[in-house]
Amino acid sequence: MKGKRLYHSVAERIKELISEGAYPPGSRLPGERELAEQFEVSRVTIREAEIALQALGYINIKTGSGVYVLDSAKVKNQELPNASAFELTEARLAFESEAAALAARHISDETLEQLQVLLGKMSSSNADKEEALQQADREFHLTIAKASGNVAVHHVIETLWKMRMELPDVREVHAALCAIEDSAKRTEWHAEVLDALRKRDPSKARIAMQKHFRSLLEFMIDITEEQALEELRKKSKQSRERYLNSVIHSHTT
Repeated sequence: MKGKRLYHSVAERIKELISEGAYPPGSRLPGERELAEQFEVSRVTIREAEIALQALGYINIKTGSGVYVLDSAKVKNQELPNASAFELTEARLAFESEAAALAARHISDETLEQLQVLLGKMSSSNADKEEALQQADREFHLTIAKASGNVAVHHVIETLWKMRMELPDVREVHAALCAIEDSAKRTEWHAEVLDALRKRDPSKARIAMQKHFRSLLEFMIDITEEQALEELRKKSKQSRERYLNSVIHSHTT
C-alpha cells in the first residue's frame, strides 16, 4: 500500500508541474533516471507514476522515443475513470457477453480461424511469454468485439481494454491474478466461447463469456481477501514488535 501511495504522490507532483507550465504541451519529460533523482524515488516508481498519468490523459508514453506532455485542454476528454478491477470486470461481463452473442450470428470462418490461433498462443504455460499471452488474450476479445458487427459495441470494449491495460490499480490486480491463474483453466474458458461461436449459437456464446468473467470475479475476490489478510498480518507484526521493544526498553531503564 505504501508503494501505491508513493507513485500516486509522484504523479500528482508531476501533474502540478505540467499545470504550472514547467512541462508545456508537446515537450518531453526528463528521463526516468533524472526524475527518480529529482523526486528521490526509484525508477520503478517513476514508471508507475507515468503509467498513471498516461491513463489520465496527461502524457503519452512512446516506446523508444520518450514521454510527451499532452495538451491540457484535451485532458478532460481523454481522462479514464478511476474504476476498480471489480467494476471494470463487471462492465466487461455485460458488454463482452452481448458482443459474443452478436458475433455468433454472423462470424466468418476466417475470424474463427484467427481466434483458434490466438487460443493456441494463450494455452502456452511459458512464464517468459506472459506479456505475449496477455496480448493474445486482448486480441481474442477485441476480435470477437469487432465480429459483433456493431461499431459502438466495439468502441466501448476497446475503451474497457484501454482501462484494463493502463489503470495502475487494475493492472496490479491482474498481475496478481496472472501469477496464480491456471493456464489450463484460462484456455478452457476461451475454448468454450470459441466452440459456441463455431456453432453460431448466440445463447451459448453469451453464457460462455459470462462464465469466463464470473470466474475472473471469483479469482479477484480471493486475491483481494488474501492481500487484506497479508496487510493485517504486517500491521499485527509491527504492533507486536513495537510492544516487545517497548517492554524490553522499560526493563533496561
